[in-house]
Amino acid sequence: MRKSDKKLDNQIIKALTEVCHHALEDIDGFQWLTHTVNFDNVEQSLKVTCVFDNNSQLADYAKSHNKNYLLQLIASKLANIGLKLSNVNNQVELDSEESCWLYHAGNWQKRLS
Repeated sequence: MRKSDKKLDNQIIKALTEVCHHALEDIDGFQWLTHTVNFDNVEQSLKVTCVFDNNSQLADYAKSHNKNYLLQLIASKLANIGLKLSNVNNQVELDSEESCWLYHAGNWQKRLS
């Protein structure tokens, strides 16, 4: 990883940490989030995975009037560091601990790859 990539990744982590703190306070069942990125094409390759505790909580959030809150918050916090996602709807994924356990025996590294 180049020095400039590391600096950008630290900025992304800081922005997404802010998102996580807000989501933990505001969204029932939200647990954590993570990201993957190819630094050769950040704005198109950045993918954020938002993880809920279980599928029921994820479904409740997805049906709620507030269902775009995470998308908007992520886009806003990343814009604050100069990143504009090319397609936020495709670059933010909702998932659950329950699904990871069911399909990947709790192995998030395998699930995210």
